[in-house]
Amino acid sequence: MDFSQFLFYLFGAVLLGASALVVLVRNPVHAALFLVVAFFNAASLWMLLSAEFLAITLVLVYVGAVMVLFLFVVMMLDINIDLLREGFWKHLPVAGLVGALMAGEMVALLFRGTGATAVPVATAASYSNTKELGRVLYTDYVFPFEIAAVILLVAIVAAIAVTLRTRKETKSQDARTQLAAHPAGRLKIVKLMNETSATRNQGTP
Repeated sequence: MDFSQFLFYLFGAVLLGASALVVLVRNPVHAALFLVVAFFNAASLWMLLSAEFLAITLVLVYVGAVMVLFLFVVMMLDINIDLLREGFWKHLPVAGLVGALMAGEMVALLFRGTGATAVPVATAASYSNTKELGRVLYTDYVFPFEIAAVILLVAIVAAIAVTLRTRKETKSQDARTQLAAHPAGRLKIVKLMNETSATRNQGTP
């Protein structure tokens, strides 16, 4: 076993352990941190597979942006762990079925990759997998890429529409009313008596 295989098994073992701890730990902050460890090890595995673009994208997008957002939300919200675990046993059969299905698909892919006899093609020194990925994405898979972009756009518009709708239990701002406000209707000047005049008036019968 060479050094590359040793690193593969090391990163794979840490990835599996961190993924299991994401589900098993009770503290949501610890679960998010273990998920960060899992992402880093997945990026390391992609680096071993010469997929540098995917590895850097995983670290920048998920670890640098999404997981930081998760940590902020988890630490700002007062999450009741006991309330979240109330329906655990009720949804366990469905969760077990989904987990078994995903595990079966991974095992099938593993056996398919083990039985493959394809010989890796040697690439030139100037080969760039990022350039090749962009070429394939915008030529062979341009239609699915555009569908994914439209779905993301619809999700963004829906999130904005849900946020801006008026609710009775929350206070909302009307931009037109704020822009039409005038100082004369907002500010009222009241003339008060000074302390000497107030004392003098109180002392006179």
